[in-house]
Amino acid sequence: MTSTLQPARAAEVEKRPGRWLALSVLVLAVLLVAVDATVLGLATPYISEDLAPSGTQLLWIGDVYSFVIAGLLVSMGSLGDRIGRKRILLVGATVFGAISVLNAYASTPELMILARALLGVAGATLMPATLALIRNLFHDPRERSLAVGIWGATASAGMAVGPIAGGFLLEHFWWGSVFLINLPVMAVLVLVGIRTLPESRNPNPGPWDLISVVLSLVGMIGVVYAVKEVATHGVTWPTLAAGLLGAAGLYGFVHRQLTMPIPLLDMRLFRRRGFSGAVLADLLTVLGMSGLVFFLSQYLQLVQGRRPFEAGLAELPAAVGAVVAGLVAGRAARRFSVRAVVSGGLAAVGVALAVLTTLGESTGYPVLGAALLVVGVGAGFSFTVTADVILSSVPKDQAGAASAVSETAYELGAALGIALLGSIVTGVYRDFTGPTGTPAQAHESLGAAVEASTHLPPHTAQQMLEAARESFVQGLQLASAGGAVVLLATAAAAWFLLKGQRLESAE
Repeated sequence: MTSTLQPARAAEVEKRPGRWLALSVLVLAVLLVAVDATVLGLATPYISEDLAPSGTQLLWIGDVYSFVIAGLLVSMGSLGDRIGRKRILLVGATVFGAISVLNAYASTPELMILARALLGVAGATLMPATLALIRNLFHDPRERSLAVGIWGATASAGMAVGPIAGGFLLEHFWWGSVFLINLPVMAVLVLVGIRTLPESRNPNPGPWDLISVVLSLVGMIGVVYAVKEVATHGVTWPTLAAGLLGAAGLYGFVHRQLTMPIPLLDMRLFRRRGFSGAVLADLLTVLGMSGLVFFLSQYLQLVQGRRPFEAGLAELPAAVGAVVAGLVAGRAARRFSVRAVVSGGLAAVGVALAVLTTLGESTGYPVLGAALLVVGVGAGFSFTVTADVILSSVPKDQAGAASAVSETAYELGAALGIALLGSIVTGVYRDFTGPTGTPAQAHESLGAAVEASTHLPPHTAQQMLEAARESFVQGLQLASAGGAVVLLATAAAAWFLLKGQRLESAE
């Protein structure tokens, strides 16, 4: 009789005091990384005017942050498992704040590219460490589900706060201010985190294999770079070489992990159907949604004529839906089932994207806002439950590496989505037929067309912009259709891959 009560007592004992305050510190880091990922897009025109980068340099300013994060997530997650997740989080946060100053005051394109790359190194330490610490802070499965929901809701909120905060700052201050907002947040994170966060690490970590780190970095950067370049410029020999180098790096990384006594990443994790199914669902979901997310801000500003701050507010329903869904996702998954909640959420996103294929230049906001709300709710349910599945399907000692795999799926999915679905928008847009006198650069992007229109006679400029906007919207409609197909197919796959998967319950 006594022995049957011991698990319940153990669960009560393991409820660490101050865990919710510690969670508030972790979500600060998540909020900052999410904001920083979105705010640069709004600042790019101002950076271009001030630093005058070339077209290639501007691409690197925009992309190098995500390249470096994608390449280092697994390595930094494993490093946190070895040296301590609290330590790597606090060091990474301190460096993130310091490098933000370098970003804000960069005076040349080259310095800006370097600063963004270094910010990516620091950012790669934050996300895996936050999710791994949640795994070690919350031993009660229901509490952990709620904590993961709050973590995911904060990430979603950050994606919305970024455009709103960025739009406000850019309308009142210089572009460097979008980076300086990182400083007070990071200061609070470090000062409070020192006192509230528990240290945790793998007790038998093995060496941090530098060869594996290099292979992972080369592999991810090579593949992500090649995918983005193919979407922008088509297949070229340098792009093909980068892709092959990246594929070779990833193959070498996987082979080395399978042969090492204590690998950087235990590839046996992928033999667990719940883990691999959740990772695949995340990757394909981000792939299907990223094309819409990437071009929606342009649609709101350059097609419908909204100011940056107003455009940020227009995207708010997605964040609200994600926050609400994230907070109740764990409870819903236990009441119904993991596969029902994940598949249902993904199907809802797919239907919302299908509705967005009806977008036009003058589409009213109620249609767009309702579709974005459904996208947020569906994504909030799916991402929260898959994160919980990933965390609960691995030992606590490997939480950092497992979290890094999840984050890498997001980064790779975003790169593939922008490349594949973005190429649809770009391809359709470039073929628009403008009036006589339309400059060649107007076919590069809608932003370039708007800029070119200021140097044309009013009648010609109006005709060109009408043709360009119509073509852009057609491309966005096709990308939404492609995203809808991907999301509905992913919903069906998740229904089978997550069969029998359950979240832990505290008895």
